[in-house]
Amino acid sequence: MATLAARVVPLPIFGSRRARFLIERNLLVYRRSWVVFLSGFVEPVFYLFSIGVGIGALVPTVEVGGKAISYASFVAPAMLASAAMNGAVFDATFNVFFKLKYAKLYDAVLATPIGTGDVALGEITWALIRGAVYAFGFVLVMLAMGLVESIWAVLALPAAILIGFTFGAVGMAGTTFFRSWQDFEWVTIVTLPMFLFSATFYPLSTYPGYLQPIVAATPLYQGVALIRGLTTGAVSAGLLWHVLYLAVLGVAGLAIASRRLEHLLLK
Repeated sequence: MATLAARVVPLPIFGSRRARFLIERNLLVYRRSWVVFLSGFVEPVFYLFSIGVGIGALVPTVEVGGKAISYASFVAPAMLASAAMNGAVFDATFNVFFKLKYAKLYDAVLATPIGTGDVALGEITWALIRGAVYAFGFVLVMLAMGLVESIWAVLALPAAILIGFTFGAVGMAGTTFFRSWQDFEWVTIVTLPMFLFSATFYPLSTYPGYLQPIVAATPLYQGVALIRGLTTGAVSAGLLWHVLYLAVLGVAGLAIASRRLEHLLLK
């Protein structure tokens, strides 16, 4: 996605290959903090076991695309999308804010040939990588539990990476507007309702009619619908809309993050 964005939008916005140095730095830092790195993977797995399997014993089947599947198979794709979101958002918000406001890391970085576009691209790519690692682990859990209903599930990991890119870019863009740690309440205010109400635990059709368009407009719903369609075999041209939505939102977030960093660090 980063390469695609750099081709579509001028390089001054998104930076260049120098962004890889930010990725290498993060890799070296987390090499000694791998437990913290993997912590965000645990929560969706617990939800899958407690709700998907526990409550699933009380729910016979759920219909997706005209096909009846188990409740665990219905919930698992949503937890996969949530795992990708959690990994990307954590790195693109809390960690970026600390480096920007307290560690003053980017001030030092900009003393080198690395520019603000490189910083934005490097940090968002790292957030994407973290989300992808969470997603890969969760796919293995799904396979082990027999919760994959279609061969199209091979595309679930790329879809999760796209979700990580989107949330990483939007999360970093939002972080550039934060002034203190108290502002991070907005991260929870936004992500928690999306996690609970983006058709993660029950179909969109169960919502009142006036709420359905609102739920369907959220980024996590788009990701959940995309991965659920792939893992359950409910594949149609409509999935391309979810891909387009996430890609456009991610590119917009990347552009805003780059411009905001330029404003904060160079002006």
